[in-house]
Amino acid sequence: MKPVSSRFTRPIQTLHTYTRNLSSVATPITLHQHETPSLYPPPLSNLHQILQKCAKQRLPKEGMACHTHIIQYRLWNNTLTSNILINMYSKCGFLKYARKVFDEMPERSLVSWNTIIGSYTQNGNEKEALDLFVMMQREGTEFSEFTVSGVLCACAAEFAVFECRQLHAFALKASMLTNIFVGTALLDVYAKCGLLEDAIRVFEYMPERSAVTWSSMVAGYVKNELFEEALLMFRKVQVTGVEFNQFIISSVLAACAAIAAKIEGVQAHAVLFKTGFIVNFFVCSSLVDMYSKCGSINEAYSVFAHAQDKNVVLLNAMISGFSRHGRSMEAMILFEKMQQIGLQPNEVTYVSVLSACGHMGLVKEGKKYFDMMVKEHNLSPNVFHYSCMVDILGRTGLIDEAKTLIDKMPFEATASIWGSLLSSCRVYNNIELAEIAAKHLFKLEPDNAGNHVLLSNIYAANRQWDEVIQTRKLLKDTEVKKERGKSWIEIKDKVHAFMVGERNHDRIGEIYSKLEDIIEEMRKYGYRCETQHDLHNVEDDKKEELLRHHSEKLVLVFGLMCLPSSAPIRIMKNLRICGDCHAFMKLASKITGREIVVRDTNRFHHFKNGFCSCGEFW
Repeated sequence: MKPVSSRFTRPIQTLHTYTRNLSSVATPITLHQHETPSLYPPPLSNLHQILQKCAKQRLPKEGMACHTHIIQYRLWNNTLTSNILINMYSKCGFLKYARKVFDEMPERSLVSWNTIIGSYTQNGNEKEALDLFVMMQREGTEFSEFTVSGVLCACAAEFAVFECRQLHAFALKASMLTNIFVGTALLDVYAKCGLLEDAIRVFEYMPERSAVTWSSMVAGYVKNELFEEALLMFRKVQVTGVEFNQFIISSVLAACAAIAAKIEGVQAHAVLFKTGFIVNFFVCSSLVDMYSKCGSINEAYSVFAHAQDKNVVLLNAMISGFSRHGRSMEAMILFEKMQQIGLQPNEVTYVSVLSACGHMGLVKEGKKYFDMMVKEHNLSPNVFHYSCMVDILGRTGLIDEAKTLIDKMPFEATASIWGSLLSSCRVYNNIELAEIAAKHLFKLEPDNAGNHVLLSNIYAANRQWDEVIQTRKLLKDTEVKKERGKSWIEIKDKVHAFMVGERNHDRIGEIYSKLEDIIEEMRKYGYRCETQHDLHNVEDDKKEELLRHHSEKLVLVFGLMCLPSSAPIRIMKNLRICGDCHAFMKLASKITGREIVVRDTNRFHHFKNGFCSCGEFW
């Protein structure tokens, strides 16, 4: 009898104790002594099961070994097998091999096309996914709702508005617009591309909505900075009884953080406890961020401390929170602890720790961290790190050194960097560099009236009134409107906003009367309006009147009238707090015995017993 070829007498690894490559995913069948291995290939279902495990557990070597045996036993021409191979390679990040399997398939099914298109989208090659869909149409291959939704996901990643509208028409023509997967993908694309009205129309047209649909709509509002609308949509979700997921909660927390809506944030926190999503890294990080941006840094730390496991994202959120509240020492200690537990800082970590140094004027420490990120962690400083360094140097009066750093940067300075330099020039009365910074800002941000105002204030502080008139005339000629000062406070689930010299609030008469009483009490402690902070060319009496009715003072008085005596007063502001209001808040915290927290555009100020957490450095 003719001997059998040795190529077919060697069993594959899953059926023999020779299981070196597949040991982590396959269950070996040990042969007994004197038992000869099978001369036939294993069942195809066994190979499929192994490949699926390789895909799930991201084991490319074992998957390749299994692919080798598929080729060896000539099982590669099976369409299902090829589809599973495409999925395995794409999940393991070997998209080139997935495409090779796809291209060499003798016959492709709809699943084949859907799998490879989805693979490109998930691996960040959206353009190729779109090209494949075009190729699919040209070959006349039938498509499904999963095909269209997969291509729409590619459009979202590429911000391909034109292709999205084409697919919208395509779905309408194919009667797929009412499909829940297609509708959800379509509204997600429109929202990510900034076309929120189109997203809303798609949402309202859908006869059926899933938790993902609602989540995409809430996320769309947040991305387009319509935070109050996002919270209203979340309330609708609660009414409809849709099951929550971690994505919708993260979006809600982001909305609460943006507008400092702590009451809604606490409600979302309660939902997290109820659903069990509190253990999720990203949700927990969003919760820390929400509390810190709402002025509750202690609650933020409590969430952080009770997290079972900590990763880089969560630590970054906490370091950023400490930085925002001027607690630089805690930020730096946490930065060191992060490395002690084996976690490496990334670019975001360094932005937060450098920002913490900037808030307290820690030049030496800032320079140390800037060098450390390059030498110890092999990270290249980006524009945000340079911006932090310019801020650190400028805040401490090293304006010339800050300008030198800008000139040496490997890329063009952004508006944020020039804005930081201009602000420092105002503090230290450096008119020469202020004019240079302003010139760049006028080009980069022609619609930002704040730059004109800041330059005008620098001239006014130096009593250069002719330049003030010229700068304000330029602002008027550009027809750019200056942003008015506004502050707000949340009381009993309602936001109360006040403008400078507010007249429209229901209780404005009581507020002004109470304000006069407080100012009269403060005068006993030596308080006088710091008129040098008002830079209008008018008499001191007029300046004092203008300063007295700043929006944050009105909000403080309203908070004193409405909140319990034990509750801290949290004030949010759209501009930087002025020096007179800062002094007013310090004294108010002393004579009322209340803790006052003010969030302006730069940071948080915690006023207590006549002192501020910023240490007079802001």
